[in-house]
Amino acid sequence: MSRLVLRGARWPGDVAIEGGRIASVGSVPAEPGDEVIRCDGDIVTPGLVNTHHHFSQWMTRGWAVGCDLFDWLATLYPVWARLEPEDVEAAAAVAMGELALTGCTTAADHQYVVPGGDDSVFDAIAAAARTIGIRAHIARGSMDLGQSKGGLPPDSVVEDLDAILASTQAVHARLHDGERIVVTVAPCSPFSVTAELMTESAALARRLGLRLHTHLAETLDEERDCVARFGNRPLDHLDELGWIAGDVWLAHGIHFNDEEVTRLGRTGTGIAHCPSSNCRLGSGICRVNDLIAAGAAVGLGVDGAASNEIGGMLPELRMALFLARQRTMNPASFMPVDALRLASEGGARCLGRDDIGRLAPGYRADVVVWPGDDLADVPDSLAGLVLGPERTARHVLVEGSHVVRDGHLVGADIQELRRELARRARRLWPEGKSLA
Repeated sequence: MSRLVLRGARWPGDVAIEGGRIASVGSVPAEPGDEVIRCDGDIVTPGLVNTHHHFSQWMTRGWAVGCDLFDWLATLYPVWARLEPEDVEAAAAVAMGELALTGCTTAADHQYVVPGGDDSVFDAIAAAARTIGIRAHIARGSMDLGQSKGGLPPDSVVEDLDAILASTQAVHARLHDGERIVVTVAPCSPFSVTAELMTESAALARRLGLRLHTHLAETLDEERDCVARFGNRPLDHLDELGWIAGDVWLAHGIHFNDEEVTRLGRTGTGIAHCPSSNCRLGSGICRVNDLIAAGAAVGLGVDGAASNEIGGMLPELRMALFLARQRTMNPASFMPVDALRLASEGGARCLGRDDIGRLAPGYRADVVVWPGDDLADVPDSLAGLVLGPERTARHVLVEGSHVVRDGHLVGADIQELRRELARRARRLWPEGKSLA
């Protein structure tokens, strides 16, 4: 088997790949039969890991732009209820295409609206992942607490508890391979699910050896709702249900006090930090530095395109750096290398993966080559990548095979995907909305 060598990169040097794994990094001596990709002046990083997304929300970009979380959800729940599996596949293809072009090789999706209980939406997401070629951690999301029982979502978008559990088992049986397609179990949030769904989902996940995911501590409204409903702060509520543990990662995790930060670190619970989405909805700033210092796993999440219209992975590194410095008011508290670590190794840890997220021998060859032509004047190339202009990856490899080559998707035409998405999305526009 021939060896692939990425040769001449400015950082971290050469990278050799054999059998889908990284063989060596740094100065790699040439061997007969090497296949060489010249990367002179470019920057090579591990493939980026997106720990929280809602792919189907590409169908509703640009909606509810002046709303906080609860009003935003109230606006969009009825729209998401109209999605068909074909819509979800079209949206997921664009979502993962944009992620791949911005250096993401593994993405975690959380589909918690399942119109009509039709769980073929998860097959649609898996099909899109195979088309684009990146790894997908597909969360079988769920809601069973509608407005008639005191929840936030309308009754039309919630499901029956027993049906959710049966569907979760079926989706796992159909799709899960543990490497390219990984199924996770993910009741949506404290204000949209019952305690019974949380405990039963945790039991099912642990019986199947799957990880658990949910939203938590995203807004102060959620905190107030949780205290009023359960008499507990959100983290205490989840802890009582057996959800604060090393096989769990939580989306957002903004509003934690000091004791809760310590508890998250002690238990190894993960946090998917979603900086752009949190800014878009005015939710607050995650205590990233404190969580890392406490020992919690912290990764980066793009979140859905309905609250982060960019939908790309690389911009989140810069936003995470800016917000961490704003939170601490200390520009040295969070550096470009910290942002990259969050987006790679930290994300892998959130997802329970010890085979991706690092450029080191033995790790899967999920690798990104970033063009460095415009950064030749910058003394620290990694700082240039994180803080400099937006860019599309030059090459993206998953397990040593190209997903992006010379700045273009290998498995699909992104312009065609966007056109199909726009065609489908426009039927959801409010009556009288301009189509110009």
